[in-house]
Amino acid sequence: MWRGALNRCPICGEGKVFKGFLRVVDRCEVCQAPLGRLRADDAPPYFTIFLVGHLLVPPIFWLERAQEPPFWFYLLVGLPLFAILTTLLLRPVKGATVGLMVRLGLEG
Repeated sequence: MWRGALNRCPICGEGKVFKGFLRVVDRCEVCQAPLGRLRADDAPPYFTIFLVGHLLVPPIFWLERAQEPPFWFYLLVGLPLFAILTTLLLRPVKGATVGLMVRLGLEG
């Protein structure tokens, strides 16, 4: 999973997992592992939303209880923070999911 999160082939650790932002390569350029057959589908977005929610919701609840900021604060700070953090974590989470699928033998 760690190799996949770092955009490395989960099998050999040298080739790349992605050829675009989220598109998985058909075959590893080094070991020729058929990574393109792995279909992560909805798991990476689910895991990413789960992680970001658990990272940001508790501080938001604390802030609401301690300071009671106005609604516009959440629109100007909260929404972009959620969007940026989700976008930054989506690719490593998808790579880790591909690594987990290889480890479990789920090769489509």
